[in-house]
Amino acid sequence: MKANYKPIETEINSLSDSETLSFIIGNKNNKCQSLLEKVDYSLKDLARLSISDLIKMGLTPREARAVVAAIELGRRKSVEEGMERKQIKRSQDIADIFVPLLCDLMHEEFHVLFLNRSNKIIKRMKVSQGGLSGTVTDVRIIFKEAINCLASAIIVCHNHPSGNLNPSDSDSKITQKIKEAGILMDIQLLDHIIVGGDEYFSYADNGLL
Repeated sequence: MKANYKPIETEINSLSDSETLSFIIGNKNNKCQSLLEKVDYSLKDLARLSISDLIKMGLTPREARAVVAAIELGRRKSVEEGMERKQIKRSQDIADIFVPLLCDLMHEEFHVLFLNRSNKIIKRMKVSQGGLSGTVTDVRIIFKEAINCLASAIIVCHNHPSGNLNPSDSDSKITQKIKEAGILMDIQLLDHIIVGGDEYFSYADNGLL
């Protein structure tokens, strides 16, 4: 007689958000339900919370780390899916990579894509991480890695946690600095993307390169 059971994958796919969270933190569904209520059942808002935020909301440090780690794995999966495209043809291709990674962060990060002559992605690198209003970017680090991986072109991207897509003076200055350094080293800066929430701003699309 065959056992009557559901495949584990099907069982997990059918769980509610609260039940899925309970698997992550250890089958404490009431605690998960309370947590989701506090973020108005928004997984996007949940993803913006830090470990300390989650602890203040009632999770233990271990539970909070588990939730943040699960969310981070989801971000990385989205980035990998975006990079499967390999060849960059337009700004939307860049946004497909970086918006899932940066859209719900509460701090700024600065990333670089290194490309070959066919504009296919060689690798991605996070150059710096800062606070709510900025991050320091060292141009030397960018071009050292570009030389190491024999890149012919680069694309840079950072986020504005405020959601404001307008480039700041410092954004434009670092863009120009990277562009000029690239000219000297024959490594073209193809675009600078600013991510704000689910939207983005492209320097190339707006004729600023």
